[in-house]
Amino acid sequence: MLLEDFSIDQRVNLVRADKEYRAFSPPPLPPSVSLSPKLVRRLSSADRAVGELAGLGRGLSNQDLFCRALVRREAVLSSRIEGTVASLSDVAMYEAERPARPQGDVQEVFNYMSAMDHVLDPDRRLPLSLPLLREAHQILMAGVRGDYATPGEFRRSQNWIGPPGSTIDTAKYVPPPPESLWQSLDAFEHFLHADGELPPLLAIAAVHYQFEAIHPFIDGNGRIGRLLAVMLLVEWGLLPGPLLDLSSYIEPRRDRYYDGLLRVSTEGDWPGWFDFFLEVVEEQARDSLARAVRLDALRTELRLRVARARSSGLLPVLVDELFRSPIISIAIAMKALEVSHRAATLNIEKLVETGILVEVTRGRTRFFAAPDVLAVMNGT
Repeated sequence: MLLEDFSIDQRVNLVRADKEYRAFSPPPLPPSVSLSPKLVRRLSSADRAVGELAGLGRGLSNQDLFCRALVRREAVLSSRIEGTVASLSDVAMYEAERPARPQGDVQEVFNYMSAMDHVLDPDRRLPLSLPLLREAHQILMAGVRGDYATPGEFRRSQNWIGPPGSTIDTAKYVPPPPESLWQSLDAFEHFLHADGELPPLLAIAAVHYQFEAIHPFIDGNGRIGRLLAVMLLVEWGLLPGPLLDLSSYIEPRRDRYYDGLLRVSTEGDWPGWFDFFLEVVEEQARDSLARAVRLDALRTELRLRVARARSSGLLPVLVDELFRSPIISIAIAMKALEVSHRAATLNIEKLVETGILVEVTRGRTRFFAAPDVLAVMNGT
């Protein structure tokens, strides 16, 4: 890192690690920042959008169906920010197929979904804490990228952020050295349990920055940091479930996202970061609200369609399953309906006849996709 990239005020947070290179050690939260009238208005608008989404979520009869759809979308796009190329359809097929061997990018997305499920499990063993984040990281990195990422372990070596081929001297950002990592993490964990020092949405924005600035893992920091932001929306009671997929807004604006994070370190630009984060929250809350309404309307439409067909009373149950798993197999239908192979096949074929499912078989196993459900999830 170059000294001149940091403002005079921020240079106090630079440390000489082993007297060989500069690293940045973020000061403990909360930051001392005055909220401008513009930022107060932005905060009020974001709070209102989140409140509207929370109200809708609490009124949904099958909230878990919509949460699953949005967690899948968040997993795909959060992973895409880090360079994966898996699509929602790829992940849905993977969930249906469950191959014995991990499949690269798709496995990483599926791991993200599993990590989100774990941290939001009301029966989880650990409270909100550093050990819980380590468990999430272990799940995220399981079976991918070899042993390089040391799943579930905070780093014991120096990492840095920069373009491919950059060295520790030419990096854009070097987080705290290993010898001071725990000091930064202890202060970070303390803030997670501090009461009311910042409005909740600003506290989540600050937590996300701080986690990325500390960069405690060798790999996977971005995804765990974004997962933590979604988790805190639920943990702190702002939303009844993971109804907000922040990465859908961040992914096409990743340059603004990375620049905003970096400017907090180099210039102390907390107002700029807060403004961007609140923009993300507000816009994505409104998008999630519209998407949940569309999914709910589609569910009602599909259930009416099978009711008009005067078919098996199990078909509405199978329709609901499509919102959890928009690509299914006969085995999945057997489990969802608790019926025989023949009965599951007949119910699936009825959904094919009504145009709700289309066959997308590959290999020996028959698979069926719900294109209307996938279209809403994809935003088309």
